This record gives sequence, structure tokens and C-alpha cells, in this order.
Amino acid sequence: MTDSIYGELALISGTGNEELAREISEYLKTPLVGRDITDYPNENIFIRLHYSIRSTDMFIIQPTTSPVNRNVMELVIMIDTVKRASAGRTTAVIPYYSYGRTDKKDQPRVPITARLIADMIGVAGADRVLLMDLHAGQIQGFFSIFVDEATAFHILANYMLKKGLDDPVVVAPDVGAAKRARNFAEALHAPLAIIEKRRTDNRCISKALNVIGEVHDRNAIIFDDEVDTAGTLMEAVHVLEARGVRGIWGCITHPVLSPPAVERIRKSSIRELVVTNTIHLPPEKRLDKITVLSVAPLLGDVIEAIHRGSSVGNAMAEYETRDPPIVSG
Repeated sequence: MTDSIYGELALISGTGNEELAREISEYLKTPLVGRDITDYPNENIFIRLHYSIRSTDMFIIQPTTSPVNRNVMELVIMIDTVKRASAGRTTAVIPYYSYGRTDKKDQPRVPITARLIADMIGVAGADRVLLMDLHAGQIQGFFSIFVDEATAFHILANYMLKKGLDDPVVVAPDVGAAKRARNFAEALHAPLAIIEKRRTDNRCISKALNVIGEVHDRNAIIFDDEVDTAGTLMEAVHVLEARGVRGIWGCITHPVLSPPAVERIRKSSIRELVVTNTIHLPPEKRLDKITVLSVAPLLGDVIEAIHRGSSVGNAMAEYETRDPPIVSG
């Protein structure tokens, strides 16, 4: 692909999710730029490119997943590397944006780390970023460079529509997820229920108090942007069980699955947890009840749209009717 004022399309991957990067590379029929990433004994990260990338339209694929701080540093070092190698334009493709929950100063003497990471990416030299299903939409405004946000919404919705569940109800696990869950409910032609939840302290401990909406004898679909320790998810499961639901499914974009999430999900009554591959799941986290859908074609189409200077919205709109690509499950 050369029809861009920024030069030929080029892709490079960090170590955050190399499997996803390879899928995007294969989808776009564009090889990943060769690179060496070396960790020195003093924990310094060193990156060297195998050949010239001068005047290319470079897309760096690097979610800031676990180990988070290492992958953040790898991302900004790789941005600096390709800028100093004279790339024509540099776009950071970040399928999962860590520190997204620290998006506001909601108590005294705390940071807004989501803004800090945005500043680091811009200072490192990125010209634009491509993100996916941010925890909070206002994070887009933290960047002083161009931002595009893709969404797995249609991929997840189409998968659940094809299941054809009887009497579905979409459940927001807390008030903060109500807007995205409402839109998901509309896509599934299903009613919405909201779980009222309060966080008791800074240790990610929360308590579900009530369900707003009718869930009795319905198939509940819990919809959210990410699942971390699965504490919120399990609170939702327990309160739905107490309200007499028929069955419980989960639909979540980012499977962070920090301990003890996998064990909690394994022991729970959730029939299926549907996630995407924005975050790589190692074998020990691939439960039979976890279905992984690929976002590689979606990100590939958005990357191509950015490269050609065409509509990102139109590229995403095609996924309203596409069959969801399944990685595993």
C-alpha cells in the first residue's frame, strides 16, 4: 500500500501482544518490520531495527498489558526508535490502554495517571494513537495528538445475536457501565438492568446492593469494557443468581484476568465469558467457558483507513453485519 502522503504502510510489534500483531500483519498482507528488543542486566530496554524505515507510515502495535510498566516503557522507546529512524508518520496502536481507570482526581493527593501516559506517548514522538474501548471516553482528550478509538461493540453484539438466547437482558455491572450496556441492549433488542454497586475502599473491593430492572427467569448478559480480578463480575453473578436468572453470560472487551480472576470464573455459574484478543491469554487462562473473538480484522481495517486517509467510522461500521472471527472457544 503506497497511496498515502506519509509513505508506504509499515507495521512493527512490541512484545505486548505479538500474536495479535501477527494476525493484523497477515490480514493486511504487510510483514512486520524486523527488530531486536534486548533487556540488559540492569533492566534497561534496547531496541534496534533490522533495516531502514525512512519515510514509511509506521504503525506500532503494543498494548500496555502485563507486565504493564515494562510494556509502557517498551512502547515509548519504540516510538522514539522509529522517529529517529525517520519514519514519515508514527501511529501507536494500543488495543488495551493501562492506567485507564486513573482518569480523574477523585480524592485528595492522587495522580491522573491516564493523562500522564498520554503525555509520555506524545512526548516520545507519536503523531497519533489508535485505541480500543477506553474505560473512560474523556481519556481521548488527554492526548495533544490525533486520536482514533475503535470498538469491539459490534463483534461482541453479533456473536451474542447469533446465539439466539431466549428472553435476554443486558446487565450493567455498575452505574458507570450503564451507557455502554444500554447501547448493547439496543443492539440485542433486549431490556437493560443495572446493578447498584459501591466500592468500599482503595483495594478494589466492592459490594453489589440492588438490581434496577427485571431479570427474573431471563438469560442475563453482563456487559463491560474489562474484567480484571473479576470481583465486580462475581458480585454481579451473585446478585443475579439471587434474583432468579435463568442463565448468565459475560461479554467483555479486555480480559485482563489478574489473579484470582481465572479461578473465580472457573468456579462461577457463568455459562460463557466472551472476550477479545486485545490482551493475549496464555494457556493457563484459556478456560473452556472463555470464548475469544479476534479484533485483528477490525484493527487492520482501521489501520488501512488511517493510512489511506479515509473514514475510520465507515471502516468500523462494516462490522455491524460481519460474522465475529473466533480465536478460541
